[in-house]
Parts: sequence; structure tokens; C-alpha cells
Amino acid sequence: MKFEVERIKAQAEEDFERAWRESRRLLREEKGSHRHARKTRTHPLMDLLVEVRKVLLEEGFAEVVLPMIVESSEVVKQYGPEAPVILDRVFFLAGLERPDIGMSRKEREAVRRLVPGFNRFEELQSLLRRYKKGEVSADDLLEAMVEELGVSEEEASSIVQGIFPKFREMKPVPSTLSLRSHTTSLWFPALAEFLKREPLPVQLFSIGPKFRREQRLDRTHLYESWTASLVEMDEDLSLEDGKEVTRRIFKRLGFGEVELRMKGATSKYYAPGMEFEVFLTSRGEEVEVADGGMYSPVALSRYGIPYPVFNLGIGLERLLMIRMGEGDVRRLVYPYLYAEPSFSDRELAGMVRVGEQPLTEEGRRIAEAILKGAREHADAPSPCEFEVYRGEVGGRRVVVKLVEPEEGTKLIGPAGFNTLYIFDGNLVGVPPEGWKDDEFLRKVRREGVDTGITYMGALASLAARRIEEAAEEGKPVKVRVRNVKSPSDINVVVEEVAQRYLTSRRKRVDVRGPMFTTVTAEFA
Repeated sequence: MKFEVERIKAQAEEDFERAWRESRRLLREEKGSHRHARKTRTHPLMDLLVEVRKVLLEEGFAEVVLPMIVESSEVVKQYGPEAPVILDRVFFLAGLERPDIGMSRKEREAVRRLVPGFNRFEELQSLLRRYKKGEVSADDLLEAMVEELGVSEEEASSIVQGIFPKFREMKPVPSTLSLRSHTTSLWFPALAEFLKREPLPVQLFSIGPKFRREQRLDRTHLYESWTASLVEMDEDLSLEDGKEVTRRIFKRLGFGEVELRMKGATSKYYAPGMEFEVFLTSRGEEVEVADGGMYSPVALSRYGIPYPVFNLGIGLERLLMIRMGEGDVRRLVYPYLYAEPSFSDRELAGMVRVGEQPLTEEGRRIAEAILKGAREHADAPSPCEFEVYRGEVGGRRVVVKLVEPEEGTKLIGPAGFNTLYIFDGNLVGVPPEGWKDDEFLRKVRREGVDTGITYMGALASLAARRIEEAAEEGKPVKVRVRNVKSPSDINVVVEEVAQRYLTSRRKRVDVRGPMFTTVTAEFA
């Protein structure tokens, strides 16, 4: 089923509750003819994540999951006077302050108009107070109203949205919690806990996203990016030890030539002069892909950590850009938003299918019999008719024939056994004969992808489905195709995605030719 989205949108604008209730009728509960396909594919960023994870585990690091949310005071503890600059780049979290809702006479009358006979106002007021206090969650408010007040789900929604305007006026109130902008902001408190749980050396890593309020989103900047971050803590750990680990990791990832360059201005959570950046060369330019160094003893002391700590953070998107030769991180991470779709001939072939098909075993036997009879008698001179199936379908006896009443032709027209191929993005119906004399058709047969669909096979499936449908009332069936001009003429569906792709690239949809084939069915 395909929704009429414009009509649904218009109905929702006019009356959301009614449109929402009626939308249920557009969906089915019982099992239908859904085609569950195997469309398995991985995202290259996640493939790299798995690869980096494997390397870090093999290097002896233990994996941990770090929280996504950090209290901004942690940033102050770690960065000191640099903290305001860092906090300027973070996303602070906010919540909606729940309103204190009273029950005026006007509001009571409005509720009664909506729910005639309603008189459980004290219980409604109590429920709203519990919601204000957080004893009833926002997710459960409507359900609680239905269960405790005896109103319908639609009535509960209308009461909340329509009668109590304070719900519509709620505005976000900022908190001191933020999404992590640097994975390191979570390492300090984590290391303080691991000191109590694990003997030295402590070697940990975590892979996950970080969030930064970038000034702009462009080919090298996103709000969200993924980092593989590691820490190592030990009594005699040095910066050179950390650099050695860094070189080993990049070598195992296939990047033997890396440059570790000391930073001129050190971040305050690192010790002075002990922060470096990792550079790789891509398409003639140097790209920073990682940052590492020794944590500042000042920052460590604020968490009671008395040992040296080395940290390394690897930007996975940048690493992937270099590996794939991609110049725009947006196309790399969100290709469905920023890159034009691109399909191989084999992928396009998978988007071409037979439309209507028989649903029963009898129907499938009829389709096979039609196709077999067509092959056997294709060149029979007309007028002619051939019985191709006699049996039962849907509890009725049926006789199926291939018929050509007109004189001077054949049972099946010249294009009847054309086969559909995809070649260089073009959809082409290739005839069983005569293609050797055409250079283009020779290339299609030699290099194209055979969909396995013939004109006659698709028509046989359509005829069999029509016979199944007609069996209920026993009405005669006649399915005829004359001159084919498009895929739909022969019961072939080209998925909308493929249609848009072919049209945008001005590719050919050359599915045509004289078929002049008729299938009839009579029920006893």
C-alpha cells in the first residue's frame, strides 16, 4: 500500500486527532505479501570502528563505555582558566520545566464539553500535581489519564493540548549538564575509579561520538564525530612510551608513515610542552588525524590521581577520509543526505521485478504452464489456440488457453521472449534473435546484467494472478498485450528509486516491441 501523503498531511492540519485515529485503517495487522529482502550492507565508519577496536584490544587495552553526558564543572577542573573557551564549544542540555496547572471554572467547563458527564476533577488535579513533581513521567501521562480517569486516549490528548495552554507554553530551561565535546573530560573521573579497582598499569580505551557546537558545518566539520580514545596510567610512563604506542597503532591500521608533531600551544589538561598531533598526508596535503600527550599533574591532582597518564584520541572520520580518498566528511558519514545516489548495474537489476504474481500453488502452476505452452507453440501460424492448462484453482475447474485470433501472424509476437538487461544504467529488452547484428545489443548481452525477466514470463504471472482473482466468482478471464511500449505493459515494476536514478542520468528505458499475446481462462 502506498499512502496519499498530501491528503494525510491536509487532514492532520485540519484535525490531528481525527487524522491520527483514521490512519490506523491504512495499515494492516494480518500477514500480507510483504517481501522481506536481504539488503545487508555496512557503513565504512562502523567498519573502521571495528578495525580500530580490534587493534586496540590486540595492543592490550581494555574496553570501557564512557558516559555521553558530563557535568560542566568537570571541564573547569580539567582545563582551569581555559575552561570558558572549551565550554563555548559544548552543547548544554536543557529540560522543560513542568507547569503548575490549576483547574479554573473555565477549564472545568471546557473538559466537560470535551467529555460530557466528566466529574473526576480532583483526581485530574492530583494526577497533574504528580506529573509536576515527576512522580508521573511525561511518557506515561496520557496513559495514566486513560487508566485513572476513564477517558479515551484521544480525549486525554485533547485535554492536555487544547484545554491547558501552559503545556503549549513550556520552554527549555538550561542546565549545567553538557554533551561531551572531548572524550578526555570523562577519562579523569573514570581513572580515579579504576585506581580503586585495578593494579597498575591501567590501559583503557573507548570508542564513541563527541559533540561540538561548531561555528559552521562544512566538508571538514560536523556537530557529531567519532573518536577512538585511549589512556595508559603507570608509575614510570613517559611521553616517548606514548609516542611508541601511537606509532604501533597507526602501523597496524596500515599507516606506516606518520608524523608526530609537538603542539606550540598546549591544552591545559596536558602538561606544558607534552602534547602532540598526528599528521598523515592525503592528496598532497597534511591532515591532522589524532592528538595525544601526557595529562597535566595539576588536572590529575584534582581527581586524586598520583601517577602519569598518557592519552591519545584518534578522529575516525578524518582517518576514513584519507583511506577512502574522500574530501567531504558529510558525504562520507551521511551519503544519503549529501551524495548523489549511485548504483551498479547489478544493484539496478535488483530493482526491476515482476509486478503481480500468483499467490497460490495452483496459480504458480498455471503461470508455468502458460510460459511452457508459449515456448512450445510460439511460431504457430494464426489464427490458432492452444490449451495450456486444465485443472483447479480456488476450488473451481478451469481451462487456460493461449489464443491468437488474427490472421497472418504467429501465436506469440516477435518480442514475446525478449529478456530485460541492465547495461551501463540502461534498462533494455533484448530479443532472443537478431541482437548479433546490433553493436549496442551485443554489448548489452556481453557486459550487461540479466534480470532473468522475460516479457512472456511477466505476462504469465499477471494472467495467473487474474485467474486466481476470478476463481471466486467464476468469471472468464482475458489478458492481452499488444505492442509493448513500457515495462508496465508487461507487468514489470521498476522501483521508484531506480526510476529517479535512470531519469536523472538520462538513461534509456528501452522496453518495447510487438508481443500480441492473449491468455484466456474459462471456469466450469
